[in-house]
Amino acid sequence: MIKIEFTIGTLIFALILTLFAGLSTGVGGAIAFFAKKTNTRLLSVALGFSAGVMVYISFVEILAKSMETLSAEMGKTGNWVGILSFFGGILFIALIDKLVPDYENPHEMHKVEEMGEDRPTKEAQKSKRLMRMGLFSAGAIALHNLPEGLATFIAALKDPQLGIAITVAIAIHNIPEGIAVSVPIFYATGSKKKAFIYSLLSGFAEPVGAIIGFLFIYFIFGFNDTVLGVVFALVAGIMIYISFDELLPAAEEYGEHHFSILGLISGMAVMAFSLLILG
Repeated sequence: MIKIEFTIGTLIFALILTLFAGLSTGVGGAIAFFAKKTNTRLLSVALGFSAGVMVYISFVEILAKSMETLSAEMGKTGNWVGILSFFGGILFIALIDKLVPDYENPHEMHKVEEMGEDRPTKEAQKSKRLMRMGLFSAGAIALHNLPEGLATFIAALKDPQLGIAITVAIAIHNIPEGIAVSVPIFYATGSKKKAFIYSLLSGFAEPVGAIIGFLFIYFIFGFNDTVLGVVFALVAGIMIYISFDELLPAAEEYGEHHFSILGLISGMAVMAFSLLILG
């Protein structure tokens, strides 16, 4: 097994991409801060597009590279390891999802109209329940963003082009999560500034997850082709789960069915042609 080494420049680039993807929750907070109306059609298409990018990359690029690498290293056993790792990634992110109570699920959709001119009463502004909901949403999103950060970071280390594509997809996915944090916190405090700050901070878990995950893998297992193959299969499973459990349902809830499917197909097409052109 050949140990894989990374330059400082590659590590910094991967971390910057991960930071960008994570802090896009702040974009959701900013939308809630400045916009007066949610463009639900655009958001529906964008979320579908993000799902399309993730699905295509996961099956065509990430899982394929994982299986190829593991087969070269382990023979037929590598195929079994790759498939088990893929479904292990799905199980891992599903278990994280289960840790979040349904009534405080951060993927409950919100619109910026909820922060319109009809300000909540003083009693509502001080509502402990709403503040608790907002903080739980921020915490739950941070928990979800830990494996997403690792996925972005590892992909960028192995293939910068792949890392950029995943960054864009996850960044789009994080925008409505920022709205989900900012809306209840605004109602609890009456402060749009606090709502924006909390939505931004929830995204910091992504680079934190990337650093912790990378250091754990590097010092416990080392970075060689076999380890990277397993990690890539795990990443593919995580991204597939996010696409089907979070992105597509959110896209349908924000808009019409056809808009979410249009976004899905567009994301797959853009990713396919970009890989052909740039590959």
